[in-house]
Amino acid sequence: MAQSFQTISPIDGSVYLERKNANGKKIEKTITAAQSAQMKWQNTTISERAAICHKVIEYFVQHTDEMALELTWQMGRPLRYTPFEIRGFKERAEYMIGIAETSLADVLAPPTNGFKRFIKRAPLGTVLVLAPWNYPYLTSVNAIIPAIMAGNTVILKHATQTPLCAERYAAAFEYAGLPTGVFQYMHLSHRQVAKIIKDSRIDYVAFTGSVGGGAAVQKAMGSRFINAGLELGGKDPAYVRADVNLDHAIENLVDGAFFNSGQSCCGIERIYVHESLFDQFVAGFVDLTKQYILGNPLEQATTLGPMVKISAANFAQAQVEKAIQAGAKSLVAPTLFNAHQSNTPYMAPQVLIDVNHSMEVMSEETFAPVVGIMPVKDDVEAIQLMNDSQYGLTASVWTTNIDEALTIGNQVETGTFFMNRCDYLDPALAWTGVKNSGRGCTLSSLGYEVLTRPKSFHLREI
Repeated sequence: MAQSFQTISPIDGSVYLERKNANGKKIEKTITAAQSAQMKWQNTTISERAAICHKVIEYFVQHTDEMALELTWQMGRPLRYTPFEIRGFKERAEYMIGIAETSLADVLAPPTNGFKRFIKRAPLGTVLVLAPWNYPYLTSVNAIIPAIMAGNTVILKHATQTPLCAERYAAAFEYAGLPTGVFQYMHLSHRQVAKIIKDSRIDYVAFTGSVGGGAAVQKAMGSRFINAGLELGGKDPAYVRADVNLDHAIENLVDGAFFNSGQSCCGIERIYVHESLFDQFVAGFVDLTKQYILGNPLEQATTLGPMVKISAANFAQAQVEKAIQAGAKSLVAPTLFNAHQSNTPYMAPQVLIDVNHSMEVMSEETFAPVVGIMPVKDDVEAIQLMNDSQYGLTASVWTTNIDEALTIGNQVETGTFFMNRCDYLDPALAWTGVKNSGRGCTLSSLGYEVLTRPKSFHLREI
C-alpha cells in the first residue's frame, strides 16, 4: 500500500506537492474523535453552528486569491476563473446555513388531548465525505456545511489531485473555532477508504465521482444498513428548439461545453438542434469555439486550460478519433490552438457533427472539451435521443415557450431540467440524478433530510 502520493500539476508536469497517507493509528484516532465529538456537537444550537459556519465562509473570502492560485496549480483551471469557485462556495454555504432552522425544525403531529407528539430530525452521526478534484470546493460544500449544521461530525477525504482543499477546510474550521473532532480530514488510499466505510462508526457516505467509484462505495458498504449519497457521471444533453433565441443559446452552450475544459459532471456533452436551425447554430457554435485561448492557466488571457492529466486527454482524444473513423466530422482543427493530438493535457476543443448514438462520444461520458451536435426533426425525436443514455444528471431545452419547455421537461429522464440555462447548481433546488448518475440529493431543504433521521417522540401526560 502506498504510504505517500504526489500531486502532479497539469500546468507543467511538475510535482506540486507530496503528502503521506494516514496510517492505521491516525485513522483510528480520527474516527474515535469524530464519534466522541458528535455526542456534544448535536447538543449545540443551530444558531451556534451557524455562527461557526459563517466564520468558515469569512476565512474562504479572506483567502480567495491564494486558494484560487493553489487550485489552478493543482487541477489546471485558468486563474481568471478559479476565484469564482470560492464565490460559489459562499453562495451555497450561506444558503444552506440560512435554511437550516426551518429545514431542521421538529415536525409536529396534530394536537391530541394528553399527548405531545412530534418528529425530531436527529443527526446521523459521523459523515464521511469523499470529494473529487474537478470542483473540489463546490462539490464538497454540498455535504460538509449541511452535515455540520445538522449536528453531524465530518471526516473529509479529498482527491489526491487537490489535497490542499482538505487542508484549507481544516484551517477554516480552526479559524472559526469549531470544537476539536467535529471536522477532520485524512489523506487515504482507495483501500483505506473501503475499510473505513465498513467501520460501524461511519454513519453516512457522501461520494462524488465516477460510476465505478460509486460501485466501489456500495461494495464497501456491503450488508451495512447505512445510506450513501452518490453523485456520479453525466452525459448531459441540450435541445435547441426552432423558436430559440439563437445567440443566447450559442453563447451559453459553448460555455456549458468547454468551461473547466469540459471536466464537469453537468457539462454539455451532446446537443440536439432542430433541423431548420442546424447549419446556422453549428456555424455560430464553431465560430465562438475558435475564439478560446488554450494555454498556460496562470496567464489571465487564457480561457481554456489543460485537462487534469495526460491520460484524461488521451482518453477523450481516442473517443474523438473513433468517432471520426466511424463517419463523424471534426469542425475544429487542433492546429488552430497549437495543440498536439496526444500525450499532452492541453487538449484543443472539439466540435463533432455527423455523429450518432452508436458512437461512444455520444453515449459514454467524455469529461473533456468535446461536444457532438445532431439535427432533429421535432420534440419527439429530441426527447427520445435525450433519454437514450445510461445517465440522467441534467438536461436543458432552449426555447422561448415555457409551456413547451415544461411539457418536454416532464418527459426527460433527468435530475435537473433547465430552460435557457445549463451547467449550474441552484442551492435552493435539490441536486440529484437518476439512472447511472447516482442517487440521493444534496442542497435545498431536501439535502438536510438525507443527513438526518426521523426520531419520533410520543409523550403522554398523566
